[in-house]
Amino acid sequence: MPELRPFHLAIPVNDIASTRKFYNGILGCSVGRESETWIDFDFFGHQLSAHVKIEELLQTKTNPVNGEDVPIRHFGIVMQWDEWHILSEKLIQTGINFLIKPTIRFKGQAGEQATMFISDPGGNALEFKLFRDDANLFAMDNN
Repeated sequence: MPELRPFHLAIPVNDIASTRKFYNGILGCSVGRESETWIDFDFFGHQLSAHVKIEELLQTKTNPVNGEDVPIRHFGIVMQWDEWHILSEKLIQTGINFLIKPTIRFKGQAGEQATMFISDPGGNALEFKLFRDDANLFAMDNN
């Protein structure tokens, strides 16, 4: 398998100030280049570019997954065990509004994972998840 390289993702946002407060202040993502209409973040080693474009913000629809209404359009990161738990506790303490509270999904199956969903100030849905064993990221259930 080739060396994993950072991805680049561009998303629409409402404004720079609330976006910076969320990604830098709450999630702890360092800030890269920026202008009056866009700002880059180091999103867990990946490049996230947030562009002010209010007309591009959409209310995303959901899909039922393991008893939860998962936002169809979302992005996120697969975290290490300790990182996920630290972030989960931090988000709870900040009083963030979870789209899906920290939970275990697919219990007892190959894809068992801890997951939580939040949204940024522009309504972009983010998922943070972890597997006890990263080898199960693409594992198929034997049922």
